[in-house]
Amino acid sequence: MGPYAELTFDSEGDVDRATQEAVARMEATDVLVFAHGWNSDRSTSNRLYDRFFAPFPALVGTGVRLGYVGVVWPSIRFSDEPIPDFEAPGALPGPGYGCALDPLTRQALGEFWPGRRAELDRLAELLAEQPESAAAFIEFGALVRELAGVDTVHAVAASAVPAIFADDVLEVCRALSLALARAGAGAVAAGAGSAGFTVGGGLRGLWGGAKELLRQATYYKMKKRAGVVGERGLGPVLAQLAAGRPALRFHLVGHSFGARVVSFSLRAVPDGARYIRSMTLLQGAFSHYAFADRLPHDKGRGGALRGLHQKVDGPVVACHSPHDSALKVFYPLASRMAGDSAGLLGFDERWGAIGHDGVRAVPGAVRLSLDAALREGVPAAGCVSVDAGSVVRRGGAPSGAHSDICHAELARLVVSAGRMGR
Repeated sequence: MGPYAELTFDSEGDVDRATQEAVARMEATDVLVFAHGWNSDRSTSNRLYDRFFAPFPALVGTGVRLGYVGVVWPSIRFSDEPIPDFEAPGALPGPGYGCALDPLTRQALGEFWPGRRAELDRLAELLAEQPESAAAFIEFGALVRELAGVDTVHAVAASAVPAIFADDVLEVCRALSLALARAGAGAVAAGAGSAGFTVGGGLRGLWGGAKELLRQATYYKMKKRAGVVGERGLGPVLAQLAAGRPALRFHLVGHSFGARVVSFSLRAVPDGARYIRSMTLLQGAFSHYAFADRLPHDKGRGGALRGLHQKVDGPVVACHSPHDSALKVFYPLASRMAGDSAGLLGFDERWGAIGHDGVRAVPGAVRLSLDAALREGVPAAGCVSVDAGSVVRRGGAPSGAHSDICHAELARLVVSAGRMGR
């Protein structure tokens, strides 16, 4: 598909100016801007963009000339998480790795935390050996906290430290192990048959949760980074591009934390601007209350993006699926542990993700099935939740269908939201 250009940002949101200039030179009436999620590297994101963009030329009307932009921002790829249709048979790490770090994931962690080879080597050693020792878990938790940049000893207040890093590491690992079991990941976490993962069978059964704790440490850092890249990077760049090309129409698409990137870019849209014509969030990994003026459980506060859906001159479409284990199980657990030290278990609606059950607490928000949205179209403005579970349904543990987004039906939904169809 063409014209195509990448728009590249570093972890602080600074753009590669050459990539911005390439987008500015595009001959297009409408530009699709797609931001990948957190479990991605450059190679994976390129394949994602190729596959997702493929149906569009056959879908848009004759008066629309599309330009395609792939946002590239620093994320991390856990190679033991399968992406439907991306990996050839035998390409994923075999079950023998179990709780251990496969070589590609270990390499990715080294790039994510440069200069921390000794700590990562020790973490990898503990995960491979799985000692049945409370002292080993304590050491593991301390190393993870260090990598995450969280100092539980010198924190000014207890609330400044997410509970996932501050609470007893054995209880945290037990909670995460139970979540893995709930997500159907027992056999994968144990590296054996379905009977190998026994949360109550001694400390050895908690190392799957320990590996998930390491994954959650990257999640904790990536969540912040996605907001920074959106607000300080993508948002200002789009404003500059729109100022130079006033007739250009932008259609934002984001997957997982990429949905957070494009949503936080709305903070940089000037009042009255109309260059963002649609936004489609695919399995968005941020709060379902993000756009709410008032939180149901705290009427004095609003969501992090309250009212910003009105910056879009068209609909904000949030696709969600009940088959997404990453958002159904792990997102609420991580969110609860990041902001509430009262307990690790017990799932509360306040911790839900927009990619699990759509937009919440926004008056007038519409809820549609995917079939209805494709048959009748989506509203011309406002928040729209679309249950995409009819197509977003494939994927292995622990993420489930979180990355099952390359479907022609979802491309048609983007075209409908942007009023670009034939």
